[in-house]
Amino acid sequence: MKQMFQAIRSGHPATLFSAFLYFDVCFMVWVLIGALGVYISDDLRLSAGQKGLIVSIPLLGGAAFRILAGFLVDRIGPKKVGIATLCIAFIPLVWGWLAATSFHELVLLGFLLGVTGASFAVALPLASRCYPEAHQGVALGIAGAGNSGTMIAVLVAPFLVESFGWHAVFGLALIPVLATLWVFCRFAQEHGALPLPTPRSEIVALLHTADLIRFNIYYGVTFGGFVGMASFLGIFLHDAYQVRPLQAGQLTALCVFGGSFIRPVGGYLADSIGGLKLLIGLYVGAAICFLIIALLPPLGAALAAIFLGMLLLGMGNGAIFREVPLRFPEHVGLVSGIVGAAGGLGGFFLPTLLGAMKEWTGSFSGGFALFSGVALCCGVTLLLKVRQMPPEEIFVQGDYADGRVRMEVVFGG
Repeated sequence: MKQMFQAIRSGHPATLFSAFLYFDVCFMVWVLIGALGVYISDDLRLSAGQKGLIVSIPLLGGAAFRILAGFLVDRIGPKKVGIATLCIAFIPLVWGWLAATSFHELVLLGFLLGVTGASFAVALPLASRCYPEAHQGVALGIAGAGNSGTMIAVLVAPFLVESFGWHAVFGLALIPVLATLWVFCRFAQEHGALPLPTPRSEIVALLHTADLIRFNIYYGVTFGGFVGMASFLGIFLHDAYQVRPLQAGQLTALCVFGGSFIRPVGGYLADSIGGLKLLIGLYVGAAICFLIIALLPPLGAALAAIFLGMLLLGMGNGAIFREVPLRFPEHVGLVSGIVGAAGGLGGFFLPTLLGAMKEWTGSFSGGFALFSGVALCCGVTLLLKVRQMPPEEIFVQGDYADGRVRMEVVFGG
């Protein structure tokens, strides 16, 4: 503990706290519609397909804005981009507070909420640049822990709705956003020179790399499945098992908590046995869990499968990002941003799929079964790839000389 405090004091603690607070509050706002999904859908009498779409649209917006934010951070700096994203977030929050009386309004404001999903591209570079290389791990670990904002949203929002109504929750969310904006403007400082922009030709070449395409698909399933379930789980428990909204929020928070904080374990195990080998087991295990959910078993069994499935997806997030610097050592930042955006895109597809299948077939079973099949395909393709690789390439010990890389890929969004 003493060494951790010394590490924190070695850089700029005020900037580190600002980065953590920014990441935490932005993640909270990013999934706010998902946390309010049951109340919104009941009030506006939304169809199953519309329910899936309104909770997934912010995730799509996050994927789009993350690419833009990553591009701007390297050119104008993370503090300016962070201030801009917080200011833009006022628009959908005020809209949700004072208006948002139709499905189409929620789609538009939800996409704008996606700007807060770009916080990963701002918080980690800001924290990274204000600490020496020797203490990058601690700095990025603390800043990256802000993804706990997802758990805060799904746990706190239902309690607020019971007292104030769901419209008011958007207005109440302005308070932490305003406080974060003040802290960010007052205490966050940029350190060091901005990196040289990656040439466009190099970016285009990377986008056509087969391994990058695979990483995008794999992370679209793990992170996309995790954040998609976090956004849609309350609606699923309410509609399929008649769980009260408040209780559904608590159960969702429990599952999100497990999946969020298990992520570093995935990175650690990937170091121990190899990321590709670990991912094969994680995908197969997740496929089994979601197949069980597709059978709509009794609530207790369903919750156990959901919790375990989200644990496996959370570990998969850490394992995949452990592989990124090994495969793309010269483009860790750029590739992490691209793969992270793919994860947000995957998060958009899962709730949309579940809602659409419920509307078309009258049951969520088909959507979960399809997701289970996709996870199984990922596991099988990885198994085939590993069998074709020379033994010395299957396992690469993750003993990074630069702690910055390791903690960034383990704790990133």
